[in-house]
Amino acid sequence: MCMDFCRNSFGSQAAGKRLRGGFTLVELLVVIAIIALLLSILMPSLRKARAIAARVGCAHGLKQIGLAVDMYLAGSENTYPCTEDPVSTQPAYWLWMGRGWRRFVEPYLGGHIDANNPSVLYCPQDRVARDKYESTSYAYSMAFYHSPQQIDAMSTPADTYSNPQPSIPQRSADVARPSGKILIGEWQSNHVPIKEDKAWWCWEGERNYLFADGQVSFLKARQIRPARDELPDANLTLHGIKGADWP
Repeated sequence: MCMDFCRNSFGSQAAGKRLRGGFTLVELLVVIAIIALLLSILMPSLRKARAIAARVGCAHGLKQIGLAVDMYLAGSENTYPCTEDPVSTQPAYWLWMGRGWRRFVEPYLGGHIDANNPSVLYCPQDRVARDKYESTSYAYSMAFYHSPQQIDAMSTPADTYSNPQPSIPQRSADVARPSGKILIGEWQSNHVPIKEDKAWWCWEGERNYLFADGQVSFLKARQIRPARDELPDANLTLHGIKGADWP
């Protein structure tokens, strides 16, 4: 019995020593390899999830802008923001540019808005707007302050920033297809970067767009209908607010 007890006692002590010894080097290497493999599998998914979250955040900002425009319409006899171009000459910009139309929605977005306090007019994924466009990431279609006839008389991007035409107020009731006419949209392809981003004047990239009916959609430039300048340019939609940019 003593021998059996001694053997059992010795065996227990040896097992305890083995347990207290921890992992072997081989076991540690296997665990590290498994963790590295899991990270390599998960990282692309995490990056994709962060990108989607950023895109959705900017789309939510556009939704808020849409609500602000609705409140502006309610207090302006259902007439869209309108003033003569250019809005400023030092520096030069027009009403459809974010720096131009922001003052119309400013009262409905919590007060004073400027480059240092852009509210929802700035999309954090925008790599250009903060320095170049006073933290305004979104453009407003000039079709909402020019008549369809005026828009149909324009045919190049230069018509949207040179030789200004008299502004003519447009009413919400005159929009023929609210679900198909872009009201405001991201100027740059913020969420799908492209090499030469020419904004609404190129067929590359993808952007969030706010439509006249309040919906926000994330669309490829190639999904937008060609405008008067043969580009996906919501400024020069064929027939202006009587026309449609999508589908």
